[in-house]
Amino acid sequence: MRHARRRIVRRVARLAAVGGLLLGGTMVTRAVASEPPDGSAAPHTFARTPSDAGAGLVSRLGTGRTAGHWVDSGGRPVVAVTDEGAAETVRRAGATAKPVRHSMSELRSAASTLRSAPRVTGTAWALDYRSNEVVVRGDRTVSGSDWSRLTGVAQEIGGFVRMERTQGTFTTRLNGAEPILSTAGRCSAGFNVTDGTSDFILTAGHCGPTGSVWFGDGTGDRQVGSTVAGSFPGDDFSLVEYANGKAGDGAGVVAVGDGKGVRITGAGEPAVGQRVFRSGSTSGLRDGRVTALDATVNYPEGTVTGLIETDVCAEPGDSGGPMFSEGVALGVTSGGSGDCAKGGTTFFQPLPEAMESLGVRLIVSGREGAAAGTSAPAAQAPGTQPPGTSGAGASAPVTGAEGSPLLARLTDRRNIGPGLLVVAGSLVALVATRWIREEQDRKAYRRRYSATWG
Repeated sequence: MRHARRRIVRRVARLAAVGGLLLGGTMVTRAVASEPPDGSAAPHTFARTPSDAGAGLVSRLGTGRTAGHWVDSGGRPVVAVTDEGAAETVRRAGATAKPVRHSMSELRSAASTLRSAPRVTGTAWALDYRSNEVVVRGDRTVSGSDWSRLTGVAQEIGGFVRMERTQGTFTTRLNGAEPILSTAGRCSAGFNVTDGTSDFILTAGHCGPTGSVWFGDGTGDRQVGSTVAGSFPGDDFSLVEYANGKAGDGAGVVAVGDGKGVRITGAGEPAVGQRVFRSGSTSGLRDGRVTALDATVNYPEGTVTGLIETDVCAEPGDSGGPMFSEGVALGVTSGGSGDCAKGGTTFFQPLPEAMESLGVRLIVSGREGAAAGTSAPAAQAPGTQPPGTSGAGASAPVTGAEGSPLLARLTDRRNIGPGLLVVAGSLVALVATRWIREEQDRKAYRRRYSATWG
């Protein structure tokens, strides 16, 4: 009976070892065939953001049955719908449905009517999905007669256009991320991008026209590069080509002060209500929330459309600085009103649109150690919460990103390490079971031999 049990144990051990060999071989094969988990293999990526679920539902249902989407305080997607059928579809998808009166088509039509009206410098409007309104704001520079004329246009559109006066002045934020300087003034470097041959800084378009030369210090001794493309007004982005053609180490890290930074792991689009961070060379790291999308701003220099509206503060010199959340790049600073002492409104040029127009891709940190959503012990600016509590992104030194330990690489399921470990363990198990069997056979033979001769 005891011998039978031993045979069963040996057979089970051998079967387990053989199964381990097959599993390990499959893991190694898949890892070799798939994309390796290092930054050099996939330096450019678009990442999922909190807006993906809502955006997918809006795309399915159409602009006639929906009126935008946002994320609530708990990070759950909310979709504005105009009929009960659309609401049921949204609920089945696991999102919250909010019945509204006006569709996205109506909101966009209202914004189009405002754009076709005589231009008034110092005004801005955006689609407020949560209130189901188009909100028109006028700063202190707008005269009474101009405001009255614009109010008349809004009344003709309908009761879902809300007029508001605001303190401060809507201006571009010329004069972070790292500061860059030229004869046009001081701006902030945005994100590093590449066209596959050369590397560039993507920053605000109003910072300087094509041909502007940029320096990285106040003395003008270190030339960073020159502006080679851009769009402003209309859009607000530009491309600064590095003088030596390469961004260098740490190209996928955004500076947030005190020599610290946040790893950028991809690019995406924000959702209304999402918490975001902005870094600039004047006011440092600041945080707030996205308040509206598809905003139009009538700057003194011209009109810019399609902007992201936020309640993050900014000051002169922060222009072009990066906006991000959870390590995902979202946009570059365009302009706004107010300051970081009293607060205000800041607008951002969406990053995906700018990259598509310029024909470039984002340079990101390697996947190793760059998981979005972990805390970043970056310099905390006055009036902000620590990035670690709100998901700025994974921390990193500004000069570069350190590789992960060997153990982390071996245990990464996308690497060949786990498969090799399983194969090695299975081989050891096979050898061990074979040795145990041979040893037991030798002992049995000696016992039989001794009994025969005894």
